[in-house]
Amino acid sequence: MKLLGGIVVLMMVLNSKIGAAAQVDPAKIDAIFAELKSDTAPGGAVLVIKDGRAVFARGYGVTDLRTSSKIDARTNFRLASVSKQFTAMAVMLLVHDGKLRYDDRLTDVFRDFPGYGRAIRIRHLLNHTSGLQDYEDLMPPENGASPEKIPQIKDAGVLALLKQQTATKFVPGTKWEYSNSGYAVLAMIVEKVSGKAFGEFLRERIFVPLKMRNTIAYERGKNEVPHRAYGHSRKEEGWQETDQSSTSAVLGDGGIYSSLDDLTKWDEALRDHKLLSEVEMRPALTPVKLEPAGRRRYGPAGSALFRGKPAEYGFGWFLDPYKGHARMWHFGETVGFRTAIQRFVDDKLTIIVLCNRSDVSAEALALKVADLYLPH
Repeated sequence: MKLLGGIVVLMMVLNSKIGAAAQVDPAKIDAIFAELKSDTAPGGAVLVIKDGRAVFARGYGVTDLRTSSKIDARTNFRLASVSKQFTAMAVMLLVHDGKLRYDDRLTDVFRDFPGYGRAIRIRHLLNHTSGLQDYEDLMPPENGASPEKIPQIKDAGVLALLKQQTATKFVPGTKWEYSNSGYAVLAMIVEKVSGKAFGEFLRERIFVPLKMRNTIAYERGKNEVPHRAYGHSRKEEGWQETDQSSTSAVLGDGGIYSSLDDLTKWDEALRDHKLLSEVEMRPALTPVKLEPAGRRRYGPAGSALFRGKPAEYGFGWFLDPYKGHARMWHFGETVGFRTAIQRFVDDKLTIIVLCNRSDVSAEALALKVADLYLPH
């Protein structure tokens, strides 16, 4: 009887801890974002989805300094590198269609690509093991031009720069190195294989089916972002709008705008496998394994290194655990914006943080929220 009583008490304690983790006081979440509260400064938006239900969604600060419109769940932020999961999904949909294979070579798609592209496969581009040169290092300097006059490179321009090169940084597949170039090339692969503009393919195959009505791949002069938040940086004299740069027109690596409302639908689609089956999603959620040269030279047991720490990566997702909890996640950083998505699938928890200011870490803020929900 004593043993049974002990088990009952233990179960009561465990259940109370689980209940406490699932029912977080909204005020505790709100307190994490206290520094973003303002009627005159840029801020951000946060979404918490638990057990398939949005349990917290709130905006802080303003979309821009001209209108001082308040940020809310409809506000569209530039996702920066959080866009990569959509680019990866576009490629995976073409694989689903039978029009592309992960082991296709870059030269299979672009016949005029230099010979070094024969060693680069589609999966190398998806998991950042291609070794392509960084396109930002290949671009001409901006020379202090004002933002509205800075020539903006596009995905096609990135591909053209890479066609002028003669080699990769390392043998494809032997090392992991985060590559914006790879995702710009993936956008061009989607265009080539589908016969549609990259933004149009995203709209037809992802955004429309999921009813993400306000999510777009933004192209200046071609379309407009509804309910748009503009990026900002803190300067000595105060806030300055820093919304565009010479690389802001590249779509594949970071050009998508979206909101909490629409990202709720994206999370649901991932959870319920609305675009691809669980089996078809598996490659995206399988950490890359480096070839033998990589295991000898880079990181413990072949692990990729990111920000000085071991990291696992699939197709458009980091996959390393957090405090023992399995997760798929990504961050985004570009001029004036900081974004993050943290999905703890086993815990049925998703946290999304979108900021239109560059002086905060959306990733760190999201993990502070995660700490309130995850049992330790």
